[in-house]
Amino acid sequence: MKAAVVHGMNDIRIEDVPRPQPAPGEVVIKVRAAGICATDVKMLLGQGLPKNLPTILGHEVAGEIYEVGRGVTGLAPGQRVAAYPIAVCGDCFYCRRNRHNLCEREFGLGHGADGAFAEFVRLPGQIVAIGGISELEPQVSFEQAAMAEPLSCCLAAARTAGVTTGDVVLVIGAGPMGLFHLKAAQWAGAQVIMADVLEERLATARRMGADYCINTGSSDLVSLVGEITGGRGADLVIAALGIPAVMEKYLPAVRKGGIFNIFGGPPAGQPLTIDPRWLHYGEITITGTFASTPADFHRALELITSGAIEVKDMISHRFSLDNMLDAVDQVKQQKMIKGVVLFS
Repeated sequence: MKAAVVHGMNDIRIEDVPRPQPAPGEVVIKVRAAGICATDVKMLLGQGLPKNLPTILGHEVAGEIYEVGRGVTGLAPGQRVAAYPIAVCGDCFYCRRNRHNLCEREFGLGHGADGAFAEFVRLPGQIVAIGGISELEPQVSFEQAAMAEPLSCCLAAARTAGVTTGDVVLVIGAGPMGLFHLKAAQWAGAQVIMADVLEERLATARRMGADYCINTGSSDLVSLVGEITGGRGADLVIAALGIPAVMEKYLPAVRKGGIFNIFGGPPAGQPLTIDPRWLHYGEITITGTFASTPADFHRALELITSGAIEVKDMISHRFSLDNMLDAVDQVKQQKMIKGVVLFS
């Protein structure tokens, strides 16, 4: 089969590799759509590159079941499905508390197992065992289904922060994940402020219904958020980009008793400077969220299926595996909202 194989930093090659075979309990999917995540590109640039190279990235996947391993029940070749990409044990301290993304023994597509930038992908038995494969309703396209995983991560952030009707949510960074946060917060009933330095990204956020869009290159974000909220600040601030200096600059945008969520994955070794007196007397919660649980993933797919959250407008670019290198380059240059690799 054909696959986009990563050999090292900035080294991804389109190659022919053996098609995976399912071991007992596993499932092989013929990939029909694979979303391109900024995390994949970060890895290519050297941030968290997997140790088991060469490897295949790609964890936002939808397709058709091609083959099932011995012992798999309820799934059969030909079914249209989307898959939760994290293989979790289901029995550790965190899994027993439904915090599967913190599993002590987790691995997944693109980290520990070959991912979905290939014609076929093998889903580990742990994903199958936890019900991580969901059959698609006829009205849901493969490319829509591939958006369930990134949406689920933003739903997880909204869930852990307790976002509810009437809240004011500030999203810093109107890139693809920032826009998914916009959609998740809107679904929860919040008023959403989007902030970015790129006007074209803010224009997209406006089209998607953001209540306010602020260009931080020309405006004082903290002051404007204060004006919008009657001087209080946002109930929830989501840093949807992984730049510690930006996070630190906009900590004051959160209200007393509010939550500042570090969502974008920052590089190691770049600490934040925080005034503990401000933290103490303001009763501020600073937290982080990443990935999602199987329940979040299923909820995301349900919301896409019902039309409660629209994801078609997130997909701005479509690629074939042969022009995968062009896709990576466009992500680096921030030239697209969300790209998907499509397979026939």
